[in-house]
Amino acid sequence: MMKRFTCTDPTRVEAQLGRRGGEISVDGVVAEIIENVRQNGDAALLEYTRKFDRADLADLCVSRAEIDAALSRADAGFLEILRLAKENITAYHTKQKRQGFVMDERPGVVLGQKITPLDRVGVYVPGGTASLCSTVLMDAIPAGIAGVGEIVMATPPGPNGAVADDILVAASIAGVHKIYKMGGAQAIAALAYGTESIPRVDKIVGPGNIYVATAKRMVYGQVDIDMIAGPSEILVIADDSAKPANVAIDMLSQAEHDKLSAAFLVTTSPALADAVEQELEQQLPTLPRREIAACSIENHSAVILTDTLENAVAISNAIAPEHLEVCVDQPFALLSLIRHAGSIFLGHNASEALGDYMAGPNHTLPTSGSARFFSALSVDDFIKKSSFLYYSDKAIADVADKVAKFARHEELEAHARSVESRLETQ
Repeated sequence: MMKRFTCTDPTRVEAQLGRRGGEISVDGVVAEIIENVRQNGDAALLEYTRKFDRADLADLCVSRAEIDAALSRADAGFLEILRLAKENITAYHTKQKRQGFVMDERPGVVLGQKITPLDRVGVYVPGGTASLCSTVLMDAIPAGIAGVGEIVMATPPGPNGAVADDILVAASIAGVHKIYKMGGAQAIAALAYGTESIPRVDKIVGPGNIYVATAKRMVYGQVDIDMIAGPSEILVIADDSAKPANVAIDMLSQAEHDKLSAAFLVTTSPALADAVEQELEQQLPTLPRREIAACSIENHSAVILTDTLENAVAISNAIAPEHLEVCVDQPFALLSLIRHAGSIFLGHNASEALGDYMAGPNHTLPTSGSARFFSALSVDDFIKKSSFLYYSDKAIADVADKVAKFARHEELEAHARSVESRLETQ
């Protein structure tokens, strides 16, 4: 069903997987879309919405009446689930909130850091094969906690010109201020540059397909972005204490996202590997999204056998997965060894789906090995930090000669004179 091999040298695992490279470039198409939106604004957005979403819109903005109608149709039980998820996400992310600081230990010198929330952020929520209302909660709630002035959301409409009820309901619960019916690279361009009806934002967050990811990369610098996210992935470290059925369904939980998703099992147990493969064969045909999951399992996934759990962690660190499940008898014993993972799920009960929906940590995570240098979306993504400093007359007099000498060492005479001029006016 999928690739299986033994690896005891973690530095060789990527070569054995053979998964790097070969990505399709859509740079030319995306650059053309971005330029069209920059030049033609709303007219270009409406044209692309007709072309790609098959929706003929009169207004790009979702009305209050549309949101209220979605709320009136919502299942009461599901609303309670969304509110509980919001409560957990809020509790977790509130712990991330930063405070500024002031240092005044040196006489006449005040230094510090000021925390300022961003004025406006754009949350992109994809349409496509699943209505990911959980993405709305995960991306908008931390922005609200950070104190962002305005949270706007872009999501593609259906052919009827409407946004899915679940997306509208989640946006209302999460505190989104405005919702726009637009998707793809054109939505990213509109958020980055603004149009007649779309406000320009300071940062764009949220997942999307290769066109969205490419557009985010191209507008970076004009606005900030969270990360360049690729297909979803999971890696499960498991020993003999793991239940094969649980491991298999957790692998499939990511495989069903996308045909390019990846699921890896790293285990010290050949017997568990055999049992998990059997479970995959039995469970996969029962899934509604079995064709997508099958493509992921057959083409982008692997079972990796190794000799020790320490080596299993080293292999995981080399892959740097988006989601890492540690399905072993003593998971906390391995936690300190884990260096590269977007989110870590410890023990036999911590299914990845808990993180997707309910536990509280963010599910917008680095993919494709970028967990080596990126982090999960957090409150930090929606603030900026400014340093400040103050020197009294005596404090500047005490260091002026040293600063001037430093500046002249770099052959920057105006820098040197700028500090010396303060002494002349005292």
